[in-house]
Amino acid sequence: MSVAIREFNAMTAITFREFIRAFRSPVPFVVSLVFPILFLGILGGSLAQNLGEGIGFHYLQFVMIGMIVNSLFLETISGMSSLIEERDKNMTQGLYVSPISRYSIILGKMIGSGMMSLIGLAGIIIVAIAMQIPLGGMNLLWLLLITPVIGMVGASLGIFFIGFVRDSKTADAGSMLLVMPQLLLSGALIPITHSEGILGFLAKIMPMTYCIDFARAVFYWGEPEYDAVVLHHPLVNLSVMIVLFLVLSIVGSMMFARAERNR
Repeated sequence: MSVAIREFNAMTAITFREFIRAFRSPVPFVVSLVFPILFLGILGGSLAQNLGEGIGFHYLQFVMIGMIVNSLFLETISGMSSLIEERDKNMTQGLYVSPISRYSIILGKMIGSGMMSLIGLAGIIIVAIAMQIPLGGMNLLWLLLITPVIGMVGASLGIFFIGFVRDSKTADAGSMLLVMPQLLLSGALIPITHSEGILGFLAKIMPMTYCIDFARAVFYWGEPEYDAVVLHHPLVNLSVMIVLFLVLSIVGSMMFARAERNR
């Protein structure tokens, strides 16, 4: 019992450590504002003006949901990737030599990164209000309630990634390479209803595809736009998300823990 309490306390401390680290660095908050302005405000606005007519739904509202999921993935994957940089700079040396499991460190980091990613959503809401995008009332509330689940899927992808990475520079570049293709191909910005061939295949293997589709299913549930924007049944999306979370987090945690033991 004492071991379980020690591991739980360590995990909790690491989770709150993420809050302190985030508030000491303004960069995540700046990014949370810059990305919505670039992709929702500029790119999304341009596409809405030129391609948004006659598609059967409010295009910028469609993009807003995609940007919410993308922001969760970006923040959680970056948060997990920071473990490599912190380790290389000996910022977490005390954690690794302490009598706690590597898995408690990883889980605490995942929860902390997931919780901090929710703060970044404020930038998207601010941009949406400035652009007079319909927020959907209670629909937005239901969407926000499931964001922790989506954030944990993003965090599991992050831990899977760092399980195979040993260099902090590679981790920094790789985290962006994990997010940007998914932003462009998973339906965050452009509908993928008719994607086929290599583009359709890539969309099907990207975790963000199912998270975005699940988010839109929750947001548009009972609305006339539902059939036009949702690809799969919500239970299909949720099942894929659960499987991805379990596989990515378990394999990634095992690989990361083994790499740390062999250092």
